[in-house]
Amino acid sequence: MASVPVSLGMPSVKEAPPVLAPRRTTRQIKVGSVGVGSESPVSVQSMTTTPTTDINATLQQIAELTASGCDIVRVACPSQDDADVLHIIAKKSQIPVIADIHFQPKYVFTAIEAGCAAVRVNPGNIRKFDDQVKEIARAAKDHGTSIRIGVNAGSLDKRIMDKHGRATPEALVESAVWEASLFEEHDFHDFKISVKHNDPVVMVRAYELLAEKGDWPLHLGVTEAGPAFQGTIKSATAFGALLSQGIGDTIRVSLSAPPVEEVKVGLQILQSLNLRERKLEIVSCPSCGRAQVDVYTLADQVTAGLEGMSVPLRVAVMGCVVNGPGEAREADLGVASGNGKGQIFVKGQVIKTVPEHDIVATLIEEANRLAAEMGEVEGAAPSVSVG
Repeated sequence: MASVPVSLGMPSVKEAPPVLAPRRTTRQIKVGSVGVGSESPVSVQSMTTTPTTDINATLQQIAELTASGCDIVRVACPSQDDADVLHIIAKKSQIPVIADIHFQPKYVFTAIEAGCAAVRVNPGNIRKFDDQVKEIARAAKDHGTSIRIGVNAGSLDKRIMDKHGRATPEALVESAVWEASLFEEHDFHDFKISVKHNDPVVMVRAYELLAEKGDWPLHLGVTEAGPAFQGTIKSATAFGALLSQGIGDTIRVSLSAPPVEEVKVGLQILQSLNLRERKLEIVSCPSCGRAQVDVYTLADQVTAGLEGMSVPLRVAVMGCVVNGPGEAREADLGVASGNGKGQIFVKGQVIKTVPEHDIVATLIEEANRLAAEMGEVEGAAPSVSVG
């Protein structure tokens, strides 16, 4: 007797989630194996904080970034010793490596010859940069290396500063467009542009103006965004404003925090805008005088217990009877709590009521079960320890 397939209640064809605006159409470039441009997903970058000459430490940090979901990594190259080890790092890194070059143009050529996927150049602080664009373009084209023209408010060319008086959006864009024209004059088009500023308002306006000037792919960044909390807010505000207009093809959240934290924030921004598939999403109430359970502790413990879950699962942790049942019913999995107990919802149905001290373990157990079912549909079966 033939077996009858059991439906797990999930659609066989995924509909594309809604976005606020279509992506701005850009030319397409490659950073190693990663496409950058409107034909590719918005990618997430970070930068190592280790001395590049410490090869093992740098590769270890790159491995951690890779595991966290980073698509592209940048490494600093301030000295000849750093330049001399780029070939090892570029070869052994699991994700494309960009060499970050300032002041010394000779390192640009070293990085290209070392096999780096791309080179970031800052025209404002490389001596006589414009005079060397032809040679840089030729070397990059010969090796299949892309370039990022990285204009930064803190290091604008003196000529631009003398003209504008300060790093205005117009000044940043003028510098970027000028440098872009020099590369295009030498028939080199495999570059993206960034115009970074520490003020989100100035930064957003600069990118809006730049997007009107040409079809270059754009790398978004709020430079020197600050410590984790402040930098996250500034980056989310600026990136949200631009990505919601379809502007932006690759991003780096700059935080005074471990690089992995930058990647986590960047991915969460993209997921929140439906520019990346949403993974685990915790919906929890802010709590109030109506709450009859410790919502803060419940939400923190559930989040910690489900860390690492890679399937798209929406979990609601709610603390009262006003919005709790509705939010829990709309989630894949949820709890509506009150009077020291919680109703557990799975796919909109109450499956059991448990005492408060069992809520976390029950949610984690049910989340693992749902994740396993989803994994069987998609060819994998992830699990998270209740531990």
